[in-house]
Amino acid sequence: MADKFYITTAIDYSNGSPHLGHAFEKIGADCIARYRRLRGQRVCFVIGMDEHGWKVAQAADEQGTDPQSWVDGIAAEFLAAWEELAISNTDFVRTTEARHKRAVNELWQRIQAAGYVEKGVYSGFYCVGCEAFKLDKDLVEGKCPEHPTRAIKWVEEPNFFFKLGAFRDRLLEFFEPRENGADFVRPKAKSNEVRNVVAEWDRDYAMSASRASVPWGIPWPGDDSHTVYVWFEALINYLSATGFPDAGYDEMWPADLHVIGPDILRFHAAFWPAMLLAANLPVPGGVWCHGWVKVSDARFSKSAGVTLTLREAIDRHGPDALRYFLLREVPWDGDGNFSLERFDTRYTSELADGYGNLASRILAMINRYAGGVVPTSGTETELDRAGDQCIAEYQNAMDAHLVHDGGTAAWRLVGRANQFVEERAPWTLAKEHKGEELALVLAALARALCRVTIMAAPFMPSKTQSVWQALGLQGEVTKANWQDLVQPPTAGRSATRLAPLFPKPATNI
Repeated sequence: MADKFYITTAIDYSNGSPHLGHAFEKIGADCIARYRRLRGQRVCFVIGMDEHGWKVAQAADEQGTDPQSWVDGIAAEFLAAWEELAISNTDFVRTTEARHKRAVNELWQRIQAAGYVEKGVYSGFYCVGCEAFKLDKDLVEGKCPEHPTRAIKWVEEPNFFFKLGAFRDRLLEFFEPRENGADFVRPKAKSNEVRNVVAEWDRDYAMSASRASVPWGIPWPGDDSHTVYVWFEALINYLSATGFPDAGYDEMWPADLHVIGPDILRFHAAFWPAMLLAANLPVPGGVWCHGWVKVSDARFSKSAGVTLTLREAIDRHGPDALRYFLLREVPWDGDGNFSLERFDTRYTSELADGYGNLASRILAMINRYAGGVVPTSGTETELDRAGDQCIAEYQNAMDAHLVHDGGTAAWRLVGRANQFVEERAPWTLAKEHKGEELALVLAALARALCRVTIMAAPFMPSKTQSVWQALGLQGEVTKANWQDLVQPPTAGRSATRLAPLFPKPATNI
């Protein structure tokens, strides 16, 4: 496993408040980043804000303010949300920052110098919602399928064009299956989707890379009567976060994984690597395209009219419970529905009655039957062997970025440990004065609880910290290492009782 792991999410567009769809992507990527730290890698985790374009300028105008003041306020709102949800990003890039503008200018100068930019006139459709140019075949009954409530604009203006078609054959090679299964675009269905798009290009295919009619943006290098088209500018944030073009940027570049949603797949899996190839720079290791979080089969977006707010979702059972629910309920490689009823069910069965109950009863029994000190018995039990199997399944799933399967593996050990309690009945062993067997059982249960807690930490960093401390373990659970998972350091620790981790509401919410 490499020493470093550079992961990014899409930078969020600054035309409205954060919603559950934004949160799902950040939480999933954060879970991956935290797992990679557990594996001992040096993680660079970048998120941020996309702050240019016509739609941002329009939103600011509607609020009676200037674009910079508008994006400053939106950025603060997103930062507050990610802090509450314990997103462990190492950088937060804003496209209005000087470092980003410098990277954009440098990259496009290199692309122009290499001969991949030409000047011409663009005539065609433009979706303001996507901030993207559209072909006739992209429209459904004259509407953008992603923003059906918005009118499509016809645009005719002078522009600079990027010769995307020149990279068709090289890009198609990226979409070939790899022996280790770590394809450039995952999951496989998404790889096929973007491959089909690129396969239709010819060598003369070019895409507008500037906008003459949008003043709110970064000036085109050498011609400030144009701005760099927002998509050909925003993608560069992943590079600008490394310090490009300064020396040392390649300590982190190329990125190992871009985490994105389905609506921006072609930009990340085709346009972005083409830009890097044109500038003679390394391409990312891969693109992960997660699915949609839906409510009643409607995806979260400002234009879709979904009314459940992120605030309401967090307040339902708290930030950690929301993190857990999203990553267990919605497959990381497909679509899934969010419902408060399902949230309540998983909260009760898997958190309150599952992990929370397991932690409370193990810690209570250690205090009642062992004087609050975890027994030092190192004898292996069937629970330890079950834990070994769960760890192997967890590792395989998390290495493959299948976080929902990783959660399933961790919670399988929750179920097995609760079953072990009933099978071994420590209360009976204590009553019958079987001290040696009781010590063996309590020690095994403490190890299992430690293992579950470490595996669950990328999902719920706050609640697991409470259990970690109650087990008498020092420091932060999110800084535990893989060896702590393989050989839990619980023997001889002073354990304390724990208040209910996931209190059940007194009445139905």
